Amino acid sequence: MEEIDGLDGAELSASSTLIHFDRPIPLLRIPLHSTPAVLAFRDADSWSAALQSTQAKVFEQCQSGARVGCAVSASKKCSPPWWKNLLGLSMADFVEREKCEERETAACLEASKPTCHRFAQEKCLPAFRDARISCSFLSSDYPNHRAVDQNCLRGSDLLEKFFAGG
Repeated sequence: MEEIDGLDGAELSASSTLIHFDRPIPLLRIPLHSTPAVLAFRDADSWSAALQSTQAKVFEQCQSGARVGCAVSASKKCSPPWWKNLLGLSMADFVEREKCEERETAACLEASKPTCHRFAQEKCLPAFRDARISCSFLSSDYPNHRAVDQNCLRGSDLLEKFFAGG
């Protein structure tokens, strides 16, 4: 082999440049517990606060993703056709393009709000619907509850009251 910048061929051979790793251990294929995980709360107020907080965080993350997508979409929509710049038919008007991108991004973000709200509800409701809420007393506030045991309500018992504004 010929010498490359002071290195001989033996230093660049496959056997000296490859790193060999041990074979990976097979993954555990069975669940550790036979019952699914369930959220548990001390009272209805903590359940409600956790649901609101979680929905707000999911909504915020959805809006962040939508903001990126809207910016890309607005940039594509407001840019002049590629062939106009090639032929010299239009000069780049960056002020007008920036205003166009701002309008398009704002309209797109406004349109994404209902979708993100619905997405947040769809992601949060299953976990919070199956949650257990401890209550040391059973009051008349929850007349149709299905007691999981004597001291526990399900999240589904509170969802109707929660979305009614209570």
